[in-house]
Amino acid sequence: LEGDLKGLTNAEESCPVALSELCLAQVCLSLDSLCRTQPDGSLRLSWAPLLPQEMADQLLHKMAAQGTLNDRTVGIFRSCEQLRLRRACVRSSPLSAEAFRLALCPHRLQELDASGVPGGLTGAHILSGLASNPECRASLQRLTLSRLQLGWTSLEVKEEQVGFSSLQGLRTLNLANTDLTDPFLEDICTLPKLEVLDISSTPVTELSALLGCRLTLRSLTAHGLRQLDMSPARVISILSQLHALRHLDLSDDRFVSGDEAVRLLLEGGSGILPALVSLDVSGRKKVTEGAVTAFVEGRRGLLFLGLLATGAGSCDVLSGNNNLKVAGEANEKQICESLRRYRERECFTREALVHLYQLTNDMYDQTRPDILKLVLGGMQNYSESLHVQLVASACVFNLTNQDMAVGMPHPLLSAVVHQVLEAMRSFPSHQQLQKNCLLVLCSDTILQDVPFDRFEAAKLVMNWLSGHVDRTLQRMAVAVISILVAKLSTEQTTQLGADIFIMKQLLGIVQQKAMAGVVDSTLKFALSALWNLTDETPTASRHFIQCQGLELRLMNMVPGLSVVQNNIAEVEELQADMMQEDLLEHVVTLLQGPQVEVGVSYFAGGILAHLTSRQDAWTLDQGLRQTILEQLHAAILTWALPEREMVSYRSFRPFFSLLQTSQPAGVQLWAVWAMHLVCTQNGVQYCHMLQVEGAVELLKTLSSDLDTHSNVRGMAESILGMVECHQTTSNPLRTQTEKGHHGRS
Repeated sequence: LEGDLKGLTNAEESCPVALSELCLAQVCLSLDSLCRTQPDGSLRLSWAPLLPQEMADQLLHKMAAQGTLNDRTVGIFRSCEQLRLRRACVRSSPLSAEAFRLALCPHRLQELDASGVPGGLTGAHILSGLASNPECRASLQRLTLSRLQLGWTSLEVKEEQVGFSSLQGLRTLNLANTDLTDPFLEDICTLPKLEVLDISSTPVTELSALLGCRLTLRSLTAHGLRQLDMSPARVISILSQLHALRHLDLSDDRFVSGDEAVRLLLEGGSGILPALVSLDVSGRKKVTEGAVTAFVEGRRGLLFLGLLATGAGSCDVLSGNNNLKVAGEANEKQICESLRRYRERECFTREALVHLYQLTNDMYDQTRPDILKLVLGGMQNYSESLHVQLVASACVFNLTNQDMAVGMPHPLLSAVVHQVLEAMRSFPSHQQLQKNCLLVLCSDTILQDVPFDRFEAAKLVMNWLSGHVDRTLQRMAVAVISILVAKLSTEQTTQLGADIFIMKQLLGIVQQKAMAGVVDSTLKFALSALWNLTDETPTASRHFIQCQGLELRLMNMVPGLSVVQNNIAEVEELQADMMQEDLLEHVVTLLQGPQVEVGVSYFAGGILAHLTSRQDAWTLDQGLRQTILEQLHAAILTWALPEREMVSYRSFRPFFSLLQTSQPAGVQLWAVWAMHLVCTQNGVQYCHMLQVEGAVELLKTLSSDLDTHSNVRGMAESILGMVECHQTTSNPLRTQTEKGHHGRS
């Protein structure tokens, strides 16, 4: 499992996911290798044990959640003996009627969620398939067909069993956002065990059919019934006869200006539906606080009240009952309850997020992973909604700004950043959303510590940068890119550097600053990104030259450009492009001087060391080469070690050619000075790197060669001494053993 599952964690908790989840994820990834293809193109498992029934359900659900469930892959569930389904979820999976019938209908299902299934599968197909299995007709208890075209015309046949009433065991039925009509509602209400019914946003016009299940119906969700053609008094009359009703939802996301039926219900006293424990009237404007107070006081057993976007969430009676949960906007508790309750309702999710944004503007010193998790849920559920992504990304910034991200679980932050990148990708031209996402990314904790796709992030931020010139945002974007590029693998850096567009963007910023004579953080971040892009990446280095990077003369302003040009000089096939006398003369002036930082001198020396190291490739005057070598040697002897870290290296291999005994002393001296510098500042990392890469042997050869210059020999021996010292420190047991053997001999 190691390759495919590395780093999988539960985004909701700061702990690894369950082993069963990892195994199911691996099966989903490996279906092609685990299966054989049938003549009709569907898959069958080549071999399968008799899985526990719950595991088969989880596998189907995992395939649907990961987007791998389709006509081809669902074929594995035709093996009813090994994979026995009871609670089937094919939500949003593209399945045809035939694939559904063959793979799922033979099972003795208890639950089926087929909401939002594309690909031509209709409610008629599902009912017909389920009714064809006598066991399923009796066993199915829960059916969800929301956001599905029911296709009633195909049900209008003589066989009575194709109606909902043929599923005699049904207790829960969800038909929200379907084309449910009055005749089929009448059919549904003849079900003898129906307890939970959702007919939200359907074109039903009449609710009288509900009286058919008045003794069993415990929960009715009738959100947004916009074609209802009944008087308010008649609606209340019908509802008041549903004697078993405990949960009622009459909310409406149109935010309508009042509703007479809702008013009658709230003000009608405890005689109307006295057993209610849950009522939702969110979105019903002008619901009065007095009506809410009277309703709550008349029902002491009330557990939930939905009041989002009603303006009535501030009633005193709501704060005095600890058992009552309220979805509203009056306070943090109500807003969070709204985000939990309305995951399936985009408009309410957006409304709650708007109020949450206003609330989080004042959360400067609180780490709230619980709230961030709710925001993440909204982003995930409505990834294609610009309105939700816009306000959610603003909330994410407020919740992760400054030090607030430090205490957040990294798996949670990782999932949040993934959604932020999805939003950037989905809405590339929306400036405010892109700005929000960029602000989220511009966090030290996120950039340095949180695992996410930094390669993809770097590309998205680069694309954004190309169309914006706002100085503040430009600085942030370049800073983000600089940090992201530094953390990419060599392969990813090579791939990113292969895009000449990115090189043009970064060099354009450098050119802009050069023309203005400005040395600021934006320039330094841009140069840092260029440094990492060109480090050991010949293609990016070639693009640097093609974009006139060598024409810039900023090296005396900041060390960054000389660092990049030093990377270019390391690439042998590009050294000919740098054989420009005026360029080299300019570089020589930076080797030393009171006005030149040691960092500038160091990287200028690197350029000269690499260009002069290959005598056969030198195309300019040989006298110039000799002069440069002498000045390089003399300048290095004047350099003082900087107090802070000046440079870092992924590898010492680019130095190997400079350490050969045949090289001029100036070239060798620059290489050993560089090694000595980083070993002094970070001995643990670089002394180990010297050993692993074989540089120690080169240094020993250089030290023992009689022709080696004394300055070079002294520096090489100093480095070898540091390596030996770190060996001793890192392995004291080995050192004591060696000392013991030495004493005995």
